Amino acid sequence: MTTVPDIAPGTANPLIAPTAEGHRRILTGDRPTGPLHLGHYFGTLQNRVQLQLQDIELMIVIADYQVITDRDRADRVAEHAENLVLDYLAAGVDPDRATIFTHSAVPALNQLMLPFLSLISVAELSRNPTVKDEITHSRQAAVSGLMFTYPVHQAADLLFCKADLVPVGQDQLPHLEITRTIARRFNDRYTPLFPEPQALLSEAPLLLGTDAGKMSKSRGNAITLGADEDETARLLRGAVTDNDRHISYDPETRPGVSNLVLLIALCQGRDPHAVAEEIGPGGAARLKRTATEAVNEHLRPLRARRTELAADRSLLREVLHTGNARANAIADRTLAEVRTAMGTF
Repeated sequence: MTTVPDIAPGTANPLIAPTAEGHRRILTGDRPTGPLHLGHYFGTLQNRVQLQLQDIELMIVIADYQVITDRDRADRVAEHAENLVLDYLAAGVDPDRATIFTHSAVPALNQLMLPFLSLISVAELSRNPTVKDEITHSRQAAVSGLMFTYPVHQAADLLFCKADLVPVGQDQLPHLEITRTIARRFNDRYTPLFPEPQALLSEAPLLLGTDAGKMSKSRGNAITLGADEDETARLLRGAVTDNDRHISYDPETRPGVSNLVLLIALCQGRDPHAVAEEIGPGGAARLKRTATEAVNEHLRPLRARRTELAADRSLLREVLHTGNARANAIADRTLAEVRTAMGTF
């Protein structure tokens, strides 16, 4: 694993190579609120590994400060953060090539929120449809200022490392547009410094939970990456299907059945229509049995790596320590550039 040397103030930083023409840097991340599940795995984790193989620099933020945007307090954040690292490594993310870091360990990143807030209006934040939806579904009795400024914090995440590509879903595009607006206004008002990040829209199919609703850590309808084979079988036995015995792939009218078909297809690298045709008259029993076998077979190597890695929690903390040092080096340099551009100290 890469070791991080101490860097004296004013010394050129060996961790930050000049960005070569054509070099791409992507920022993505997760909130440490619980274990990752199959939706995360097929939706983002596999893609992160593929991006690394394409020689794209990967920044992964464990957004511990964002946990308190929609809840009164953050529970077991350090434990959840370590478990995220565990899932990343088990899925194949290379910590020597990816920078895995936490919000709270990078002060300069968070300090960028102040000048960035001056570049966006209250009205623009109020109109953000994603913020409106998050406020509507907030668990808090009163909405905090952090929730309101959430898009600006995300802008700081992206701009501190000058990411030029951002994997997002359609619902996150308004957040990204605020980031692009902040970058453009800073560049116009002070000096050209930040790229305007482009969206990398995910083509990953949406996996539902075992209840055919949104897959969520908190709803008990998700198969976590750390689940054993027996737990996986139990959860899939209880998955929602329907009364039609003949299996077909029709997500609109048969969401529960189609979700299991899709899960099999993803695990086996096949077309879901071909999977449905093969199971055909076998009914829900065969569908669930096939899904259980496919998931357990596909995740067996990952789970073996995960068990091995979990035996040494110090390794997970070292990955975070190294990633935090890398992220701090980048953030300190960016903040210094911002101060110079703004004429502050």
